[in-house]
Amino acid sequence: MTAQNMFVTGPPRCGKSTFIENLILQIEKPTTGFFTREIREQGRRTGFLINTLDGNRGVLAHENMKSKFRVGKYGVNLPDIDQIAVPSMLPTKPDQIVVLDEVGKMECFSSLFRRTLMKILDSDHHVIVSVARKGDPFIQKIKARDDVLLVNLSKENRDAPELFSRLLSALD
Repeated sequence: MTAQNMFVTGPPRCGKSTFIENLILQIEKPTTGFFTREIREQGRRTGFLINTLDGNRGVLAHENMKSKFRVGKYGVNLPDIDQIAVPSMLPTKPDQIVVLDEVGKMECFSSLFRRTLMKILDSDHHVIVSVARKGDPFIQKIKARDDVLLVNLSKENRDAPELFSRLLSALD
């Protein structure tokens, strides 16, 4: 089976998001999906944003958010995951590539997110995902799929032209 789904993994701060951003800049097909970004207040991280490729924004998690779902000091915002991130995951064109930065513990608290992710991984669309290196059984399961090309990114290989070429050729 060919790798329809490309997963980029690696240690925190190795450049997964930047790698995927640079990759999609070189793709001439339409894309949909989202990126997560840090919320910084007075120089320190206080949470995370959801930024969709079509311009919508929401809060993924924040240290002041009241939620029964928590990762460390952050309360996870399930309504924004379900109402902003999930709709951005659904392709609207036949050749659209789905970009998800990232699939981690916070996003996976949403059962709608997990169901939608499985649906798009099973589809004919190419999917590019930044995924936690470690993770719960769900994350381990999706990383082990036969249709996944798993790229282990590091600070040493993140700028390697052959890595970009390999993924770009897999998208043709």
